[in-house]
Amino acid sequence: MPTFLWKEIVFGPIHSRRVGNSLGINLLPTGCKVCSFDCVYCECGSRKAVGADAGSCSTLPSTVEVKEAVAVRFKALASEGAEVDSISFTGNGEPTLHPGFAEIIDCVVEARDKYFPKAVISVFSNATMVHKPEIAAALSKIDNPILKLDAGTEDLAKKMNRPCSTYSVEETVGRFKELDFKFIIQTMFVQGDVVDNTTPDALDAWYSAVRAVNPGKIMIYSIDRDTPVAGLEKVSAEKLAEIAAPLLKDGFNIQINA
Repeated sequence: MPTFLWKEIVFGPIHSRRVGNSLGINLLPTGCKVCSFDCVYCECGSRKAVGADAGSCSTLPSTVEVKEAVAVRFKALASEGAEVDSISFTGNGEPTLHPGFAEIIDCVVEARDKYFPKAVISVFSNATMVHKPEIAAALSKIDNPILKLDAGTEDLAKKMNRPCSTYSVEETVGRFKELDFKFIIQTMFVQGDVVDNTTPDALDAWYSAVRAVNPGKIMIYSIDRDTPVAGLEKVSAEKLAEIAAPLLKDGFNIQINA
């Protein structure tokens, strides 16, 4: 099914279901997705070269290029009076894979304070790099460290996220427990013959994992755009509310994005 890639380092603002008017930062190449996951629902498509400029897939924007793009675009948008609710690290894959991620976070925090002091900084991450001290330290400096946990079992995570290297739900949960800052768990719910993480067994395992890590907030949502794998079905707002109910009863802060 049709998917798309971001073509700029700084893009938007665009409206996000999760964070409002979002000014995006893409630390990955423009010609393909670069990610440690290959999620069946990813709007950027599969983890292979996509598009006319796929030859650029091996080249990440340099830290200097990112800083320059941030300085120029932030200044221009501020002069135009743009409304920015969130400065969001998202884009064509996993942002924490960029070797200059920690340095770039410091740059963006400074630029936010100068140009958009009311905006939060959000990082949408699959959490595969949180074991690195420099990544965890960088995430601790921002408002919304949003970390993926789509499944509570290894088998379901492999089906949904299709990790490109060793990935363990148990190890990820253990790493979440070690973080010394509040973070947000983000979970995509889908149904269909390909994969379904809304079954009673799947939900019981996910509930256990979420309760074990005690996040500051939980974001749950379902597909809203085309996906690279056919046969996935959107989970209704009513079903998402039903999924959230036991955790709401436990006192968790849950944001449902239908």
